[in-house]
Amino acid sequence: MRFLKRYFITGLLIWLPLVATVWVLTVLIGTLMSLVPSFLTPEALFGVSIPGFELVLVLAVILLTGLLCANFIGRAILSRWESLLGRIPLVRSIYNSVKQVSDTVFAPNGQAFREAVLVQYPRQGAWTIGFLTGTPATEIAARLGGDFVSVYVPTTPNPTSGFFLMMPRADVQVLGMSVETALKYIVSMGVVAPPGLPPLAPAGLPAKAAPDEQAH
Repeated sequence: MRFLKRYFITGLLIWLPLVATVWVLTVLIGTLMSLVPSFLTPEALFGVSIPGFELVLVLAVILLTGLLCANFIGRAILSRWESLLGRIPLVRSIYNSVKQVSDTVFAPNGQAFREAVLVQYPRQGAWTIGFLTGTPATEIAARLGGDFVSVYVPTTPNPTSGFFLMMPRADVQVLGMSVETALKYIVSMGVVAPPGLPPLAPAGLPAKAAPDEQAH
């Protein structure tokens, strides 16, 4: 029974990432295809079913929108459209919030997560990895009355949900690993350790030296 269990776990570790990847892509593609109205489906246009037609159509519209809004006339039209949406109370709040987040995440010169950091959360003595996202807003910073930073602490294994914290800068330890490496470490629930980094030592104690350093 032990060898069956070992083989089963080995097979599970091979299939699980693949199935998860296919599932995420399926949900994403299905969401994009659902945006196509019924009168633009291949059945309505050509009378036959064409697999993937809706996805290609959505991608083409996104690309065309980017091309049109890259010039002066397109930016002027976009500005008027955003001004119109800004006059609608509920729509204004949702649109502006989503736009700010998307601009931060997808802008070519933007960086949603600046650095990977180590913070104590949810209590003193319990450490977790977070991401530095900036500093608190002016009013909040004035009320806090100190040097604070904004930190996003993701959940495991799904880093797209998490907690937004405003913490004293002195309580945040910047890590040497990249944001991408830290995300992989979080998604793997700590199983996939960052390569080439020595283990963290308790506060006040030096980190364990690498083998080549011990030889000296």
